[in-house]
Amino acid sequence: MTDTAFPSWPDTAPQLIETAAGRIPADTVIRGGKWVNVHTREVLDNHDIAIKSGRIAYVGPDASYCTGSETEVIEAKGRYMMPGLCDAHMHIESGMLTPAEFARAVIPHGTTTMFTDPHEIANVLGLEGVRLMHDEALLQPVNIFTQMPSCAPSAPGLETTGYEITAEDVSEAMSWPGIIGLGEMMNFPGVANGDPKMLAEIAATQRAGKTVGGHYASPDLGPDFAAYVAGGPADDHEGTCEADAIARMRQGMRAMVRLGSAWYDVEAQITAITEKGLDPRNFILCTDDCHSGTLVNDGHMNRVVRHAIDCGCDPLIAIQMATINTATHFGLERELGSITPGRRADVILTSDLKTLPIELVIARGRVVAESGSIKVECPHLDWPDSARGTVHLGHELTGKDFEINAPEGANAVTANVIGMVENQAPTKALKAELPVRDGLVEGDGETCQIALVERHRATGGVTNAFVTGFGYQGKMAMASTVAHDSHHMIVVGTDREQMALAANRLAEVGGGVTLFRDGEELALVELPIAGLMSDSPATEVAAKAQNLGEAMEACGCALNNAYMQHSLLALVVIPELRISDLGLVDVRTFEMIPVIESNA
Repeated sequence: MTDTAFPSWPDTAPQLIETAAGRIPADTVIRGGKWVNVHTREVLDNHDIAIKSGRIAYVGPDASYCTGSETEVIEAKGRYMMPGLCDAHMHIESGMLTPAEFARAVIPHGTTTMFTDPHEIANVLGLEGVRLMHDEALLQPVNIFTQMPSCAPSAPGLETTGYEITAEDVSEAMSWPGIIGLGEMMNFPGVANGDPKMLAEIAATQRAGKTVGGHYASPDLGPDFAAYVAGGPADDHEGTCEADAIARMRQGMRAMVRLGSAWYDVEAQITAITEKGLDPRNFILCTDDCHSGTLVNDGHMNRVVRHAIDCGCDPLIAIQMATINTATHFGLERELGSITPGRRADVILTSDLKTLPIELVIARGRVVAESGSIKVECPHLDWPDSARGTVHLGHELTGKDFEINAPEGANAVTANVIGMVENQAPTKALKAELPVRDGLVEGDGETCQIALVERHRATGGVTNAFVTGFGYQGKMAMASTVAHDSHHMIVVGTDREQMALAANRLAEVGGGVTLFRDGEELALVELPIAGLMSDSPATEVAAKAQNLGEAMEACGCALNNAYMQHSLLALVVIPELRISDLGLVDVRTFEMIPVIESNA
């Protein structure tokens, strides 16, 4: 499968053959490098790469015979020549950036291929939103393949989304040129129970000969897991321990293991390779969710590969996990993921395979970045007005909208409380005794309020509950229209008036993230496209995100990448406790539970 933005191997085979035979000159030759061969897991000194029509024509010890007067010669000077890096599972929207600006941010880090699931925008704008992401992705100078989102809503009956993705939508999208498969199948109970809609989506994907993405966010590896695997998902990135990775690989799935901005799941699972000695070809690295600050300051897939190496993985195996393993999984081993004839000429030059400095990046035969600077344009779509006006609250909110009434006569109550878990997607289902003042339940210093504000249909609905773990102090509130996966608006705060200020501010600017303290706005990240993304450069968005992080710290929050934790509090397919527009959801049982359990 290939997209229409780049000529196929069959179309270019005549030129590749002529170049490899020495009858016509290469467009580009990379000379005198160390060839990192991910097929054989070896490094071969003093090799050249000849490139023609954006693809590799020849790799060997001497390409002088196919070097002409017009050939661009790049001196590797003994550096390693390794394949461009692939991100196997990611959500561009989590970077707060459009596909063009995300590509611009990650290309200098050596990412030349991404497999993206735009299910965030699908929840807000439906199939049209997916089409917009897909179309902008195909404009980029690197490979961005789109997985058709599978679950909007992610858990039917437990949340209300702006749009619903249907099996008919999935079937239609499978004909689009850049669609590589089905996005993560988050409704794992639905698959395990044979839900006809979920199975119809999987069937449409399989019949199109494409890959079904998985998401099994449960520690239960018994019959439900077996039933899920039997349903067809081919990979899973929700593992958090060694046993998870092993179970998935043993059942014929690929274990996708993530290092995102807030998910640190590599160290706990890579021991399946480094200590248990399992075959690493079924182990794949990915990011899942990276915000703009991580991309600008720390890196992308190069960061993940370095981390895997730091966790004891052999560098060549770690590179396989971010190149050929990924390509093979998506049926693209003959298209990308290695430096071998016919493949897209996606090449990184680096002087060290462990620390992985990204010194030169070539994508599709063009130099796209050098020494951290991008050298190409990343074209933008003209996003329509319908994608920019997506925050509809119904009315201006006040502190009264965030009140939680106590049972009559109660002086204190026992409440069900969402508990944060640092650096992991799951939460804890906790209980807390909370005070009552003037008939209203209040936070207790450690526990603060959380609200889910409906923003798609202007219903004016506000669901209120409690959360603990942020450490906020004083009178403050933070609001975000990034609220995985339904993407209403999440507001967390210690004061109801500040919560109203923050929510109304996001309605005013068309979406984003804001933080108020004592009536003053301390930080604002505008995300005008679907309330999820900005089409401003990543450096600008990252600077605003950095200011947001500093404002959160100033309000007492010490969690690593706490914004990412905040944005997932409505993700009703990851245990244990979440909030939705319909109430408080116990994801262990997929049932609604009351906020107030009893009088204390």
